[in-house]
Amino acid sequence: MTDLLAKLPPDPLLERRRVVQLMSQKTQRARSLRSGLFLSLLVSALMVAIIPLFFVCAALVQRGFKVLSWGFLTQVPQQPTLMQQDTIGGVGNAIIGSLVVDGVAALVAVPLGIILGLYLSETQSRPATALRSITEIMTGLPSILLGVFAYVYLVLNMHAFTGFAGAMALALLMTPVITKAAETALRNVPRTLTEAGLALGARQSKVSLKVVLPVAAPGIITGVLLALARAIGETAPLLLVMGASIQYEWNPLHPMSALPLMTFNYSSAAYDSQHAAAWGVAIVLVAIVLILNVMSRLVAAFMRRERH
Repeated sequence: MTDLLAKLPPDPLLERRRVVQLMSQKTQRARSLRSGLFLSLLVSALMVAIIPLFFVCAALVQRGFKVLSWGFLTQVPQQPTLMQQDTIGGVGNAIIGSLVVDGVAALVAVPLGIILGLYLSETQSRPATALRSITEIMTGLPSILLGVFAYVYLVLNMHAFTGFAGAMALALLMTPVITKAAETALRNVPRTLTEAGLALGARQSKVSLKVVLPVAAPGIITGVLLALARAIGETAPLLLVMGASIQYEWNPLHPMSALPLMTFNYSSAAYDSQHAAAWGVAIVLVAIVLILNVMSRLVAAFMRRERH
C-alpha cells in the first residue's frame, strides 16, 4: 500500500501552493517596504489636511468664545458709535433668519430631490440620462450663479429683496446634492426586494414607497442633512437677494438676515468690536453645521441598526 501511494503523482494543488509560498517569501520584503511607504504617504497627507484645520478651529474657539453670551444669541444687532465702540448687540435676528430661510429651502428641496433620485434610480431612459447629467453639472456650479438666478427671476419680478428668494437659491443648491444621495441610496437597495414586491402583485409605485424608500432611508437622510449643512454656511447666494434686516423677522416675504450674511458684514465693518463679533457668529455657524453632521451620522447608524 505504501509503495502504491509513493508511485502516485504529486498533488497539483499542493505543488501550486508550495510555488506560491516560495514566490511570496521572495517578494515579502519588497511588498513590506512598499506598504510602509504608502502608509507613510497616507499619514502625511492626513496630517497636511488636519493641521491647518486644527489651527483654524483653535483660532475660531479662542476668538469666538470671548463674545459668546446669552445676550449675543438673543438680541438684535446694534451699531457701534465713536462714544460706544464696544456696542454690538447680538445675532438673534440672524439665527431666526437662517432657520426660516433654510427651513423653506428644505421644504422645497427635500421632496423634489427624493422624487428625482427615485426617478433616476428606476429609469434608464434618455430623459433620465440627460437629467442625471444636469444634476451632476449643477452639483459643481459656483453658488453665486444660483444667487444671480434668484435675483433675475425673483427679486426683479417681485421688486423686493426677500428671504424667499434666498430660500429658493439655497433650494437650487440643495436639490442636486439630495438627488445624487437619494439615487445612490436607492440603487444600493437589493433588486430582489423590488422583484418580491412586484411578484406579490403590488404596483411599482407602492413597492417604491413601501419597500424601497424605507430601506434606503438612512442614506437619504444622511444626504439631506449634509445638503442642509452646506446650505446653512453659504453666503454668496444670499448676498444678492436677501437684503438686510436688523429686526426679528419670521415672514420670508420680507427682507431678512442670516448668519453667513452677518459674518460677512461684521468682518468688513469699521470697528474692532464688530470684527470680534464676526468670530462669534462664525463659531455659532460652525456649531450648527457640526451638530447637523453628527446628527446625520447618528440617524443613519440608528436606522441601519434598526433595519438589521
